[in-house]
Order: sequence, then structure tokens, then C-alpha cells
Amino acid sequence: MKKISIIVPVYYNEENLLPLYTDLKEKVLDVLPKYELDYELIFVDDGSKDKSYSVLQNLSKLDNKIVLYKLSRNFGEHAALLAGLSKCTGNFAVRKAADLQEPSELIISMIEKYNEGNNVVIATRADRDEPFIQKTLSNCYATIMQKLALHDMPKGGFDSFLIDRQVIDVLVNMQEKNTSLMSQILWSGFKTASVPYTRLKRKAGKSRWTFSKKFKLAIDSLLSFSYFPIRFISSVGILSCLASIIACIVIICMKVNGVIDVEGYTSIILLVIFCFGVIMLSLGILGEYLWRTFDATRKRPPFIIENGDVYKD
Repeated sequence: MKKISIIVPVYYNEENLLPLYTDLKEKVLDVLPKYELDYELIFVDDGSKDKSYSVLQNLSKLDNKIVLYKLSRNFGEHAALLAGLSKCTGNFAVRKAADLQEPSELIISMIEKYNEGNNVVIATRADRDEPFIQKTLSNCYATIMQKLALHDMPKGGFDSFLIDRQVIDVLVNMQEKNTSLMSQILWSGFKTASVPYTRLKRKAGKSRWTFSKKFKLAIDSLLSFSYFPIRFISSVGILSCLASIIACIVIICMKVNGVIDVEGYTSIILLVIFCFGVIMLSLGILGEYLWRTFDATRKRPPFIIENGDVYKD
């Protein structure tokens, strides 16, 4: 019998945990025998300072298949997910939010897609029962990632996913910092299916997913999976050099024809324009070297063989 690992990152969710387990029990855990699946329910407390871990300890007494891990401090949801993935023993794993904003039956839909032969199933947000600004920012992030980094990023983005053991091992072996786990899943390139859902409004507690954390995720994702910022600087450097050469020719011609009669103006402007072009071009070249150095220091495998073997340099 195969086993599914349901991984739930927890951060200040004491009010949601009991309703979450009740909902999971009714809509998922009691349904799994129909699919001939065993399960483990892994909760990773990401350094919560409320009573989340105490509530989890009480929950674990109700179900011997609940596994608890508590991180020493708040490392972020992606680090908590990675911790859960590194400890899970299932044939495949699902990420489940602790805030009940994703319908639990979504897990069953992802299992059905997985049984069709997919290595990855992502839960794409078809709509969000959330404020307009929050919805807009999320869509902007997904669009930027789709255009500049990962072309298979779904339009509305995604948070929850199902990945098989093969993909789990790839993610755990990477052990990257300051990155996006969801982007890594798409980058791995395994056979992927999607399940649409409507993200629900939060019913209890206050979200700790602040704007600063969202901004950091956007920067980390863009810098980790796109060389656009570096190439933009390089392009500006090349264009600046070309523009400075043209400007120099124009100013010299104007000086020769007597259009410019201010003493010292020509030499100063030529020097400023030329130096600006050289500086921008130099920044672009240095940026290209830095990107390659950064890319070489990461632990991403240079290629992934779909039979499960991962080779590294």
C-alpha cells in the first residue's frame, strides 16, 4: 500500500489547527482507503510563539499517524516545507496550508491527477476570495515570473502541490537558501498537471504572510530563476557605450563647426559621456561573471534523469 505524506507548515495558527484536522479527517483521511492509501500527517511548527505546538501535541494524541516537528525559530514557510519533505516517508507528498484557505478536498483531486501518471500536481488559483490589492499583487508576481523566469508558471500562481518521491529527493538534495520551493518544482521539469480551485477567505487568526515577506519571495524568485536583471544591466551598458560614441562624434562636429564656443565644455562632456558608457558596460560584464559564479555555487543538478538518478558535477 502506498503512503501519502501531508505536510502542514504552522506559524501562529493555534485557532485553525483543530478545525483543520477535523476538516482533513472528514474530507481526506477517511477517504484515503478508497484509493488504497496509507498516510502520515506531518506538522512543522515554524517557530510559532503562540500555543500552536501545544495544540499540535494534543492533536497527536488523537491520531498516531500525526508527526510533529518544531523548528528552533521562524525560518519561513518554504524552509518549514523543506524540513517536512526531508523527514517524510511517503511515496508522494502534499503541501496543505494550516489556515483553511484551501479546500481540503483539493488533496483528493490532486491524488486523482497523480494516479494518471503525473510526477507533479499543482493547485492553481482560479480565483481568490480576498481583497483586490492582495489579488492584484499575487497576479503581478505570477505574471512577472511567467514572463521573465519560469514560462510554465500558472497565471494565478500556486501555493499547494503534490510531488512524488522522485521530485522530493531532488528538492531535498538542492538545499538552496533564499529561493522559492514552488519555483524549484516548476524548474525541475517533471510531468506536471494542475487542479484549479478558489482560494477562500481566512476565517480565524491573522495572516503572518506580510508584505515584506512577499517582497522578499518575489526578489528571491526573480534572482534565483532569471538572469533578466543582469542582462538588463549588460544591455544598458552596451547601449550607453554606443550612445556615448555617437554623442562624442556629434559634439566634436559641433565644436569644429563653431556651434559650441564655451571653453572646456566639449572636453568635459566627452569625458562624462565616455566614462558613463564605460562604467555601465563594466557593470554589465561584472554582472555576467557574478551571475555565473552564483549559478555555480548552487546545488542544483546540471540535469535530472527521469528514472530517478540525479547526477551532479
